[in-house]
Amino acid sequence: MQSFPPARIRNVALVGHGGAGKTTLTEALLLCSGTINRQGRVEDGSTTTDFDPEEVKRGISLSLALAPFEFAGHKINLIDCPGYADFVYDVEAALSVTDLAVFVVSAVEGVEVQTQVAWRMAAERGIPRMIFVNKLDRERASFERTLDQLREVFGAGVAPLELPIGEEAAFRGVADLLTDTAITYDGGAPSTGAIPADMEASEHQVREALVEGIVVADDALMERYLEGDVPDPKELEDTLAKGVAAATVFPVVCGSATKGVAIDRLATFICEIGPSPSDRPGVSVQAGGSTHEVACDPGGDPLAYVFKTLADPYVGKVSIFKVLSGTIRPDAVLTNPRSHADERLHSLFTLRGKEQVQVSELPAGDIGAVSKLSDTATGDTLAPKGTPVTVEAIPSPTPVLSIAIRPKSKGDEDKLMTALHRLQEEDPALQVRREDETHQTLLAGMGETHLSIVTERLQRKFGVEVESEPVQVPYRETITKTAEAEGKYKKQTGGHGQFGVASLRIDAAERGAGFSFVDQIVGGAIPRQFIPAVEKGIAETMAQGGHYGYPVVDVTVTCFDGKYHPVDSSEMSFKMAGSLGFKEAMAKAGPIILEPISALEVVVPAAYQGDVMGDLNARRGRVQGTETTPTGEQVIRALVPTSELLRYAIDLRSLTGGWGRFTTTHDHYDALPQHLYDKVAKKED
Repeated sequence: MQSFPPARIRNVALVGHGGAGKTTLTEALLLCSGTINRQGRVEDGSTTTDFDPEEVKRGISLSLALAPFEFAGHKINLIDCPGYADFVYDVEAALSVTDLAVFVVSAVEGVEVQTQVAWRMAAERGIPRMIFVNKLDRERASFERTLDQLREVFGAGVAPLELPIGEEAAFRGVADLLTDTAITYDGGAPSTGAIPADMEASEHQVREALVEGIVVADDALMERYLEGDVPDPKELEDTLAKGVAAATVFPVVCGSATKGVAIDRLATFICEIGPSPSDRPGVSVQAGGSTHEVACDPGGDPLAYVFKTLADPYVGKVSIFKVLSGTIRPDAVLTNPRSHADERLHSLFTLRGKEQVQVSELPAGDIGAVSKLSDTATGDTLAPKGTPVTVEAIPSPTPVLSIAIRPKSKGDEDKLMTALHRLQEEDPALQVRREDETHQTLLAGMGETHLSIVTERLQRKFGVEVESEPVQVPYRETITKTAEAEGKYKKQTGGHGQFGVASLRIDAAERGAGFSFVDQIVGGAIPRQFIPAVEKGIAETMAQGGHYGYPVVDVTVTCFDGKYHPVDSSEMSFKMAGSLGFKEAMAKAGPIILEPISALEVVVPAAYQGDVMGDLNARRGRVQGTETTPTGEQVIRALVPTSELLRYAIDLRSLTGGWGRFTTTHDHYDALPQHLYDKVAKKED
């Protein structure tokens, strides 16, 4: 693939709700440009960008995929983004390197949840946006209804550039509002003609509103227009392009990806009114404690940002990056400021789905890939040696759902951890941790589908089969009153025996105080050298579990008396005496179970506030307060037992139709209600 200057590059992310037709539109654009000779189908897994077996099996995109093509003297780096909530991190990764987000909206379903989520993300980054209304050939499709919804949700900046000709199965073309002409697609090449008579009046009305909306952004144009001089289409287009680049105008075009109607026009609009990398503000970088902007200049120092990593057990690691400055050529050596590793970029290529297309160079603004970088991960910057310049990486999202996993084959523990590490390189939204208290390996992600995909990939890519089990809640125990007991360990065998007696008193400490040991031995009742053994025996017993089988916390243990034998006493005998004495005293001291309490923050549309708060009450939650965001959403803060939130990601999604989102953090431990003891207490073997 040849090299293009920044002004001729368009980096475009296709975003929107799952099922809106982003992958089908990607296929249609590749076909329209002559890059492929037949359009693949999502249903049979023959598309360019959905090639993973897990994607084919489910018929949905699971990660971002690159699909570059050439059109009208431009290179368009198209990024097909997943539309399912579990994979929203990849949408953010794509938006971090694109200069235009094309929102694909179904004319049947309208504006859905993930479309609004992606719009909010793009708005926060100030990314130019345009909208493609798809599926106009489908039953119950309505452009007018969808346009009204777009204006209601996204505001006055939404500006239609086209109107559909024909409805549902009769949809056959579009009316171009800029040129006041009709373009129809009756089974062959597009043909241009006059606006159909039955829609002439409505088209002129919409066109007049569009022209007024465009000229208001240019004083000179506005003055001419008020004097009766209507700007020509080229002038309108140039002014429109400025509004798009400033992210104040959001053009709406329409078509059908499956029928191929108006796909060429979408590609044309991307080239003509979509901003190039050089039209966008410079990238903010950090160097030596200060921040400055780096311009998109092919002649500058080479600088690249890795926004996606692919883990392949055969090919190795593939790093996909955007060139922010300079021109990168094969065998260039750049340094990773985070790892301080020098990385040689041997063979440069771009990806079209899973196909590697070799490139001779990648100038500023372009997107490419390289394999087998030794110490570079997603979010890393590659810079010239001795230039510690870094781009702020996208923060990893907070996981919302965890499962406990273990390998089916006992000898696969090391293999499992290696495979998980490789998958984490590919997917920063995935987290793995070992829970010491419950001795479980926890796999945490963005939802049920996300975790299901990970377990499938463990087996397919790395040959590791895993079993899942319920996540154990790390309960703890403490006491409610003071108690005393004598721990006596006596064992007689041939030769030396074992003898040790420790008199203990245990008291409840403040919540969160932990364990403290008080030595009150006087008169040598227990020799000094054996007292640490008593404390050690108590500490180990507390960790192993108290009366109900959970680690004991927040107690003060005082050793106030004891007995020893000059021959048979030893560290072991007093360690056992401390353990036995603690167990007996614990049983007398009113032991209770403590459960972890999480601080929960839920953000939902106002319509769901009552349902969510009722659900939190049913989960034994205590609402701490609510507030309204500037966008009208409700923020609910509550303290909820952790055990009640293990599947909250699934339940909240169901309760709110996917609109709700939440975060949790551990807050404190509190006494477990008595009626739950039978359910929670560990049964003795």
